[in-house]
Amino acid sequence: MGIFDFLSGEFIDVIHWVDDTRDTMVWRFERHGHEIKYGAKLTVREGQAAVFVHEGQLADVFTPGLYMLETNNMPIMTTLQHWDHGFKSPFKSEIYFVNTTRFNNLKWGTKNPIMLRDPEFGPTRIRAFGTYTVRVTDPAKFMTEIVGTDGEFTMDEISFQVRNIIVQEFSRVIAGSGIPVLDMAANTGDLGKMIAAEISQIVAGYGLSIPEFYIENISLPPAVEQALDKRTSMGLAGDLGKFTQYSAAEAMTHAAQNPGGGNGMGAGLGMGMGMAMANQMTGAMAGPWGAVPAQQAAPVQPVAAPPPPPPVEHVWHIAEDGQTSGPFSKAKLGRMATAGEISRETYIWTAGQDGWKRAEDVRELAQLFTILPPPPPGA
Repeated sequence: MGIFDFLSGEFIDVIHWVDDTRDTMVWRFERHGHEIKYGAKLTVREGQAAVFVHEGQLADVFTPGLYMLETNNMPIMTTLQHWDHGFKSPFKSEIYFVNTTRFNNLKWGTKNPIMLRDPEFGPTRIRAFGTYTVRVTDPAKFMTEIVGTDGEFTMDEISFQVRNIIVQEFSRVIAGSGIPVLDMAANTGDLGKMIAAEISQIVAGYGLSIPEFYIENISLPPAVEQALDKRTSMGLAGDLGKFTQYSAAEAMTHAAQNPGGGNGMGAGLGMGMGMAMANQMTGAMAGPWGAVPAQQAAPVQPVAAPPPPPPVEHVWHIAEDGQTSGPFSKAKLGRMATAGEISRETYIWTAGQDGWKRAEDVRELAQLFTILPPPPPGA
């Protein structure tokens, strides 16, 4: 090897890192034997930090800038200072580049439901998920506590631990917040700030911070959501009695439109029960002071259908000596016939009859004059 090749290899040394992976947090500058030459140029770009490790100990942290590694007070031993070792330094040094930019759009979520005591629903369970952002704020502590000697450390290697911390702090904060489940959607911003502050206190021990934390959704178990939907439907229905009657009428209309479908007797029985239930619910909920609370209402008992109204009885008017009297019922006319107050020739009129007629010509009254009592005993 010529002197020119020797000078080119020993004096020209540029140390830098260009990352295009988007998920690498720490990368070790690889050099054969970990030898850092005297006078090397160290380039640290924005969004990076360089951690210098000499003889296994963290020596210095370089912020963004251009550095010449040539001062004597730096813990660097180069091949040019040890000619007796054949240009191979016995002192080993390493440089780790740390990505200090934000790692965005990281996912978190509750693997299992979180138990809490809601002021309105009582004990319940919720699930939640969202996104967060991580950033290295203390490269030296991050190297010491997390990375160690890993030559290429990615976000995936620590995301699981960070998610566990997030779920733990989320569960603790959400359970102690006292915010009703129905109001959590309106307070996700404040909840996110509270949870991010608690998480940051823990991950600060790793040299990390959580600049952003978002709660995208908080959900209830399916059974609770169905009950909540029913409650909402009841509120939209308004008057429950009228709504029940309307539902029963709709069921009857549907059954009438499908006379051949299903069991006719079962359909008729179902409609009858529906109407009876509607009448019972309306009567039970309406008291002297309005609606009765559900916990105070009497138990629902089967209600028999009321009897049909009695038929309208005919009444008659009597014409005698140019004057009319009445109206008289059929029973009254029978007593009058027995007493001799009216006869077959008496003129009778009732609503719907075509003019005055003699009593014997009215079929309904003719029988009053045909039935005679038997002769008295001993006659």
